[in-house]
Amino acid sequence: MANNSEKLKNQGFALGRQNYRLLVIGFLIIMMGFVLMVGGKSDDPNVFNPDQIFSFRRITLAPMVALFGFLFEIYAIMKKSKTEEEA
Repeated sequence: MANNSEKLKNQGFALGRQNYRLLVIGFLIIMMGFVLMVGGKSDDPNVFNPDQIFSFRRITLAPMVALFGFLFEIYAIMKKSKTEEEA
């Protein structure tokens, strides 16, 4: 029984401090990708400007940045923390 209570005391967060920092960085990268997708609005609703809507930034760059952010999040979760490596 004493061994069980010691295990419960040693249990903390599921991830280490560095993992959480990496998760925040990944979240910011994802948000940057979504911000890059924003825009393309026309002042006149009767005018369609395909250069604004279908620009390289909105169609190619922004989804790639967001995808990189999601991959970075997976890395942040899977990375072993230093305390876990020492144990």
